[in-house]
Amino acid sequence: MSTNAKPTVLLTNDDGPPDSKESPYIFGLYKHLTERLGWDVKVVVPSSQKSWIGKAYQIKEITKGYYFYPTNPNGSGEKSSVSRPLKENEVAEWILLDATPATCANIGIHNIYPNGIDLVISGPNLGRNSSSAFALSSGTVGAAMSSSLSKTRSIAISYGTVAHPTPATYFEPAHILGTKIIDHLWRTWGSDEYGLKNKEVDLYNVNIPLIEPLLNEEGLKIYWTTMWRTSYGRLFKAIPGDSSATSKVNPAGPDSSTSPEEPVENATPTESNLMFKWSPALGMESLIRPKDSSLVEGSDGWALHHGAVSVTPLRASFAEPVEGIHEFSNVEDRVWKVRL
Repeated sequence: MSTNAKPTVLLTNDDGPPDSKESPYIFGLYKHLTERLGWDVKVVVPSSQKSWIGKAYQIKEITKGYYFYPTNPNGSGEKSSVSRPLKENEVAEWILLDATPATCANIGIHNIYPNGIDLVISGPNLGRNSSSAFALSSGTVGAAMSSSLSKTRSIAISYGTVAHPTPATYFEPAHILGTKIIDHLWRTWGSDEYGLKNKEVDLYNVNIPLIEPLLNEEGLKIYWTTMWRTSYGRLFKAIPGDSSATSKVNPAGPDSSTSPEEPVENATPTESNLMFKWSPALGMESLIRPKDSSLVEGSDGWALHHGAVSVTPLRASFAEPVEGIHEFSNVEDRVWKVRL
């Protein structure tokens, strides 16, 4: 299903507004989408880091917002409670919401720009979102999934961290490649008989590894992939109730050790022995550095492991088995034959 019309885009993420440590990629991609492609890009992002939150919506709290005015060269800028004209060196007016990524996407589509968004781009995430274990936890993928449930074409894009720290020279070629992939997907959007909108693919999940071959003329291979089905182990560790030295966590993506640790909420010393801290490193080692034998050829994890880009078409649904006991020739075959 091809289209040559330039879309109006809603750009969101789960890393928050531009920040050299926590959200280093969104401003660069924004510039490429607007300047290289000439697309009209609206930005609605969380006001702070919201990784690992999946497709959660904010329902108990009133969602408050601010206007944000990023400036060249790094996207830093001023916040304002009211909309105002741009000042010198300010690039655009963005919106920050004290909310989850999926909340930002839904409010952007339905409240701020009703009937005005053709495509939602979520990211680029600081760290990979390949494999089911990561994707199901990802605020980046969650925002794209949320948007596809609103029958809006959606793309989640993540930059996989391999080198620590990641050389800044990798950023620009990643943006160039990411922009080309997004443009190609928009113009040649795939079909799916069970898609929510016009029998189209609901959303795509793109992962670009930040590695040295990005700098080469031939660049990285790009694969159509499936999602590598994975699991993880312990994500939290117990801490002493009187501990104050362990009251910080790293909230960023699964392979992003460069993000600074943040204070833990409710970390006041207590007599309780039921105290736990987010500490996923051991539970995810096999996902970040998997053995080649554990990878399924053609999956997103396999592509990244071999230094390639993965592009995975997804449905906005929990997967259903298609073989074995859940195959039916007619409706009556679906009736349980057991007596409970």
